[in-house]
Amino acid sequence: MKTRTAIAALTLSALALPLAAIGPASASGGGGGDAVRTHGACGGPTVWRLKVKPDSGRIELEAEVDSNHRGQVWDWSIRHNGSISSKGATKTRGASGSFTVARRMTDLGGVDHFTFRSERRSTGAVCRGTISL
Repeated sequence: MKTRTAIAALTLSALALPLAAIGPASASGGGGGDAVRTHGACGGPTVWRLKVKPDSGRIELEAEVDSNHRGQVWDWSIRHNGSISSKGATKTRGASGSFTVARRMTDLGGVDHFTFRSERRSTGAVCRGTISL
């Protein structure tokens, strides 16, 4: 019985060694090693996510609000270093009940600070996140 246990342990160790040599997966998901991400809750089941990354001398910003309910209207704005850079209104769609806003911004040099704010029209629920690159 002890021999079987020892053989099983050695076999598992031999199988695990090649896996240990593989490095951790990139948090940015393939090729976007410079991406910065953050997320948070808006209250209830609604969550927000922000991602920024350099893109050919500019900065790509992607913001998502996920409420799990289709058809909600959200007013949103993006501030870049304190000034409104973009704003609009979007309706949640799809099975996930979410929406995404993607913009390419001017890289102003130094650290760029972004604030994404979204407010649901019918309830006043607010999502607000900040991120810097």
